[in-house]
Order: sequence, then C-alpha cells, then structure tokens
Amino acid sequence: MKLSKIRMRPRCSAVPDSLGRARAGALPAKPPASLPALIASVFTRTHLALRARMLRRLLLPVGPLALTVISGGAFAKHVEHARWSRLVVSLEDAARVTPSQVFDLVRYVEQSNPHVLQQVMVVVSRDATTMAALGASVAALVLQRWSRRNAAR
Repeated sequence: MKLSKIRMRPRCSAVPDSLGRARAGALPAKPPASLPALIASVFTRTHLALRARMLRRLLLPVGPLALTVISGGAFAKHVEHARWSRLVVSLEDAARVTPSQVFDLVRYVEQSNPHVLQQVMVVVSRDATTMAALGASVAALVLQRWSRRNAAR
C-alpha cells in the first residue's frame, strides 16, 4: 500500500468538532451507574450495624439454592435460615462481605424481587448520619431509577 507524501491538514474551524457536538448535545451522556453498583457503594460507606441490617434485608427473600450459588457461596452460611424471619446477620458477617459480593446479591435480588431494594433504601434512609454522609445525590439517583422503571411498566 502506497501512502501519499503530502498530508492533508484537517479543516480548521472556530469551534473544534467534538466541542461543537458537545454543545449541540450530540455527545452521549455518561451512562448512570447501575442500581446494584449504587447499593454496593452505599453498603461500603455505612457503619457495621447498618450494613448488617441492609444485608439481612437483602438476604431474607433469597432461597437456599441461590444463597449457595451467589458470589461463589459467600452467603451459604445463611442457608439454614433461608427465607425465615429469624435470619440473623452478625456484625462480623457484615464486615466480611465485600462490595463485589453485595453487588452480586443486589443484582440477583433486583431480578427476583425488585421491591426488596426499596425496603433496603428505606432502611438506609432511616439513618440520619448515613444520609448526611452519603448526601442526597445517591438517594436522588436511586429514586430517579425507580421512577423510570415504574414509568416503563
């Protein structure tokens, strides 16, 4: 393949093309974070007692088979009390759970029973210290996603 020895200069304009498209709204906006990612982020920013409550709320509707499979069996300890109201999540359990395990759990719960995620956010919203630390941005993003999801139905 032969290349030309003379290079063509790009056309110059007053406004660079990418900036012009950005002003015109043609550039795609940054995609919003997924709901499991948001809840995993909230989980990592909260204190242990609230983590334990959030984890308990997420684990309650999950069946025994799913508990043994999600995140490579990270929640298999709770199979004995699966779907029972007596399910207990200790502070040590909450401290051991990683954000990726919470992400996997939330993704499963979102697909199987999305109303549970609203209950989790109610648990988070009751803790004033956590809401002050997280700011309204995370709560606003979650509420925005729920309103879009409900409008699509």
